[in-house]
Amino acid sequence: MTETPVEPTARTFRPGIVLALILAAVFSLSAIGVLGAYAPELERGDNGGDHALSRSAIGYAGVVKLLRGLDRAVLVSRGATGAGSAESLLVLTPSTEPDARALNRLLDSPTATLLVLPKWRAVQDPMRRGWVRRDGTLPPAASLSVLPETLAAGVNLRLASEAETVQLRNAPGTRLGGTVHVEELRTIDGPGWNPIITDARGGAVVVQHQDTGVYVLSDPDLLNTRGLNEPGKALTAVALLDSLHPAEGGVVFDVSLHGFARPRSVMRLLLEPPLLGFTLCLAFAVGLVGWQAMVRFVPHLDVRRAVALGKKALADNTAALARLARREHRMATPYAELVRAQAAKAVAAPPNLSDEALTALLDRLAKRDDVALTYAALSADADKAKNAGDLMAVARALNRWKSEMTRGRG
Repeated sequence: MTETPVEPTARTFRPGIVLALILAAVFSLSAIGVLGAYAPELERGDNGGDHALSRSAIGYAGVVKLLRGLDRAVLVSRGATGAGSAESLLVLTPSTEPDARALNRLLDSPTATLLVLPKWRAVQDPMRRGWVRRDGTLPPAASLSVLPETLAAGVNLRLASEAETVQLRNAPGTRLGGTVHVEELRTIDGPGWNPIITDARGGAVVVQHQDTGVYVLSDPDLLNTRGLNEPGKALTAVALLDSLHPAEGGVVFDVSLHGFARPRSVMRLLLEPPLLGFTLCLAFAVGLVGWQAMVRFVPHLDVRRAVALGKKALADNTAALARLARREHRMATPYAELVRAQAAKAVAAPPNLSDEALTALLDRLAKRDDVALTYAALSADADKAKNAGDLMAVARALNRWKSEMTRGRG
């Protein structure tokens, strides 16, 4: 059976408009996904806290900028487990009541670790974003609360009664940097802690735990932005860090304890090596599929059923049986009689005429209208049909004859 598809209708949308809409949607969704994956890293973090992204007085963005200006290797880490090589110095600046599990994980880092105790109680400045206002100092117990229980046992934090000028010295007694003016300098001591850097009177400002090797800085004013307001203080801060790690090693400031950790994300995993190549190949394949769909963007054809229903199915089956039996040519004579009946009805021939009389009437009408063929000749050709080719030739001639006789009226 031959299927007759319906011609496609006019296109509803232009392909260019559809392509533009698809590209805009793909770009928007991709941008949302990428921004969602990297949103935590896009935050400036200048919220006035005591971390390396803060430019406030109690923040450490100043020392980060200072080290970079001196071409030192420095990194602000958002990782949950620290970063850098074994020669690096990991600097932790936790606020009071930090995440104990995250802090312990960072303290177990294979790199040398310096933990800076908090000192100042500050509130956000309502007039200037990223600035803070001093609200006094933290009591020793609050400052020492950031230490894990295994390290805090027996540790004492001693406070100077007033501001004083300090000259730092390392363990051999060598001077570090210049003299610095520190308000209420804090020193630290305790069992199991070895003094590494002291003031001129012998009070330790940096100590190291005997078992874990963790360094603790008792006074953050030796390192934070508030303590860098003079060249001598900046020189002392750099010398302090240099004395705790090799010269070729870098300094890593962790900010994950302040809520700026890089979260785990499936989107980030797909956008970074080693899965970045897979993502690019997948995007290319999707683009090819979309392009193929675009170049074939036409309305669907209305194809008729492969197996017809009702009378048409009966006619198709009958034709198929006749073809299998090779008896198609036997339908030539009945088809000629059917065409004659249709032509007789179209010219209003009397219904009671015999076959011979009806043929003679139609031939006279054909001669009158200058029709080249006569039905008698066509009927004779139908009786002589021997194969399917003869049948098709007779059918075409009969249709042409009927069209000329009826002037297309049926």
